[in-house]
Amino acid sequence: MSLSVSKITPAVLLLGAVGLSGCATKSYVREQIAPVSQRVDTLETRLQETDGTAKAALAEARAVSGLAQGNGQRLDQITGRVDSVEQRLLAQESRPKRPRN
Repeated sequence: MSLSVSKITPAVLLLGAVGLSGCATKSYVREQIAPVSQRVDTLETRLQETDGTAKAALAEARAVSGLAQGNGQRLDQITGRVDSVEQRLLAQESRPKRPRN
């Protein structure tokens, strides 16, 4: 008797394991994936918005950089003119003054 029970027990365990494992149905998989899919969609939308904001900021930074370069060049021109005016003033001050009579 114990011989037949020992032969049946592994077979019953094997059938039970196969029966309990089962396969997931398509609807079950969809239910499980739906929240993850929604989160991915939300994050994708936010990523596109962030990307647009970053591109706009980069374009603005490039425009401001161009303005800064132009202002730097104008400042260099003005500095040269101020230097020449300063030199003329110093030259005039170093000359002896003529009487006004």
